[in-house]
Amino acid sequence: MTSQTIVDFANVKKTYDGSNIIINDLNLSIQKGEFLTLLGGSGSGKTTTLMMLAGFEMPTSGRIFLQGKSIENLPPHKRGIGVVFQNYALFPHMTIAQNLAYPLRMRKMNRQQIQHKVSKAIEMVRLEKMKDRRPNELSGGQQQRVALARALIFEPELILMDEPLGALDKTLREHMQYEIKQIHRDLGVTMVYVTHDQSEALTMSDRIAIFENGNIVQIDSPRALYECPANAYVAGFIGENNMLSGQSKGYDGEGCLFVSLDSGISVHMRDSSVIGAGTPVKLAVRPENIAIGEAARQRRNQCSATISDVTYVGDHLRLLVDIGAGQQLVLRRPLIDFSSEPQLGQTLLIGWNDTDGCVFFGSKAA
Repeated sequence: MTSQTIVDFANVKKTYDGSNIIINDLNLSIQKGEFLTLLGGSGSGKTTTLMMLAGFEMPTSGRIFLQGKSIENLPPHKRGIGVVFQNYALFPHMTIAQNLAYPLRMRKMNRQQIQHKVSKAIEMVRLEKMKDRRPNELSGGQQQRVALARALIFEPELILMDEPLGALDKTLREHMQYEIKQIHRDLGVTMVYVTHDQSEALTMSDRIAIFENGNIVQIDSPRALYECPANAYVAGFIGENNMLSGQSKGYDGEGCLFVSLDSGISVHMRDSSVIGAGTPVKLAVRPENIAIGEAARQRRNQCSATISDVTYVGDHLRLLVDIGAGQQLVLRRPLIDFSSEPQLGQTLLIGWNDTDGCVFFGSKAA
């Protein structure tokens, strides 16, 4: 553990029956002041990891350190960690100020201390005008801000958040993402955030840990995960990606991998690996990296495609195109790229450069 590390998971394993592994040999360091998101599908282990850190679950084996001290046997209320859940757990008969004051009263703080901390917490989440209202008089976003204020009222160095925005509608959820990120920036507190929402993770995080089957398969910055995924699972899980199957035909004179796709199209892709001829591979190409028409003629990899679906998405169009042998690609292009409305069945030229994607083989292609 370094001086900048606030949490360390060391060889942590979690199982309920001895055979069904929930968390498999987890090693994870969380840095002071960072916003770390644990991201994964249902049953991937992200929530169990958070619950072990909070103290609501016990690891089967391994150690968890908080500021250098082992905490596996420390009860939740003695860990000094703030926790925010999706269900706000506010007392309906109390005002917002009373909800925030209640845990302080249970700790026998004097009235002056309580008033100071409550005022500070309410100001932090910008609900000064709502302090005398009850939870049922607040919107979902306002209630979630109260829940966050309650977690912050003890001024902990670590806040854990488990799917806190899951119950909110899309517009309010996006607004709250920026609210939480702003509070994080203002306070400099460490936040560990669990979600299954990829866009939420990309928007809010300093780092994201991708969970799959109880393992972290990659942990990195949002941009690194999006542009340099470690394997095909991450490439398909973070954002939208086109996954194309094919076979390596070796390298050309420029060091580009020559790939014959299952559709019969041959393409070149930059890759630093050593992939033997005949090796099955998968290519990942982002929809926004695929050009059309005249712009496609400037790309190294080109092919003809037939439009099978067109979706209007405000400032851009999302096209689904067929390139043969049952392989389809998704394209996202700004409206300015189209001189006329594209039609179903229309044939167009598409293309991408040899640097516009990733190549996976072996276990990384699974």
